[in-house]
Amino acid sequence: MNPTDIAWSGLTDRGRFRPNNEDAFLALSVDGYHVQRLGKVGRTALADADFIFAVSDGMGGAQSGEFASRIALDRITSLVPRAFHLSAAGLQAGFRDLLGELFAQIHDDLLELGSSYEECAGMGATLSLVWFTPEWMYFGHIGDSRIYYRPAGAGSASGEPALRQLTHDHTHVGWLRRAGQINEREARTHPRRNALQQALGAGHQFLEPQIGAIAWRSGDRFLLCTDGLNDGLWDRRLADVLDAPGDIAESAPRLVAEAVAASGRDNVTAVAVEVTSPCPKSSSTEP
Repeated sequence: MNPTDIAWSGLTDRGRFRPNNEDAFLALSVDGYHVQRLGKVGRTALADADFIFAVSDGMGGAQSGEFASRIALDRITSLVPRAFHLSAAGLQAGFRDLLGELFAQIHDDLLELGSSYEECAGMGATLSLVWFTPEWMYFGHIGDSRIYYRPAGAGSASGEPALRQLTHDHTHVGWLRRAGQINEREARTHPRRNALQQALGAGHQFLEPQIGAIAWRSGDRFLLCTDGLNDGLWDRRLADVLDAPGDIAESAPRLVAEAVAASGRDNVTAVAVEVTSPCPKSSSTEP
């Protein structure tokens, strides 16, 4: 297999009106010995480790929404080392069980906190996660945050859609759009667009996360985002930014800045990831 780099950028912003930020994002590298938190921008060899990226949007009274999203991401950091042997042996055999158990454990933790402390009642979070290995990208998702995929070479010249939404919004409005009953414009203005049918915690007793996998190719780009980004930007604009030539390090900051300027009614978070041929210079990560 040809050598491949993984490059990323991530940014979160509380927006123009919210007093606090209930969004959070995570970038991790994982190998047989260490789990390392990564900076907002970086680039390194994909062969050296697995890489995990995630976004979460918390909900709940007072500060509990902010607390919930951070608990969700912190639990990924603590739970992943126990499961890494599956990745090292070939995650294909057990990724559904592994990611399903990860989501179930975070869900149980949030439910327990919500029932144990009055200030945490109703606390919950969305979670969208991607896990890159040297051949595959595995993903898990629940809620209305999103994971998008821009295949290498996609666009009008190839006849392939420039951008695909891999995840399903766990809302009735999301179902209506998938069923072709409403379009993107109608979904964006629907009065129940933010009513979640599934989330981690938040009193939900049954959990059915969406889990899947893609065999990536060099040049593929991915976007993880919370719903604040979609509130400000149309899918067409997301595709334009992801398709623009240049360093992926510019993508997440650009998307977040544009979404805040266009709307800013909600917290906004984006993580952009690219798998690509290595740069001639030595790899590095930036805090």
